[in-house]
Amino acid sequence: MADQNDKKHRTTVSIYGQQYTIVGQEEPAHVKEVVRFVDKQMREMKRRNPYLDTTRLAVLTAVNAVSEYKKLEKQLSMEDEDKKEN
Repeated sequence: MADQNDKKHRTTVSIYGQQYTIVGQEEPAHVKEVVRFVDKQMREMKRRNPYLDTTRLAVLTAVNAVSEYKKLEKQLSMEDEDKKEN
């Protein structure tokens, strides 16, 4: 019998004017929240760099998002180390 966490959700979204159907285990509300963030970041980057084509815009948005993720990951790791020392 399939575990409840194995349930696949299909969510249709729009990112920077393009439609995508995202299939995965995450709840649709989570997917939509992520999509709103990505769309907002892409539009902000385009506003600052109007000559970027969509591919470069998407790649730079992904690089910025992963950079922020890695900074947060490092920060959490450092906080965990501090807790272990105290």
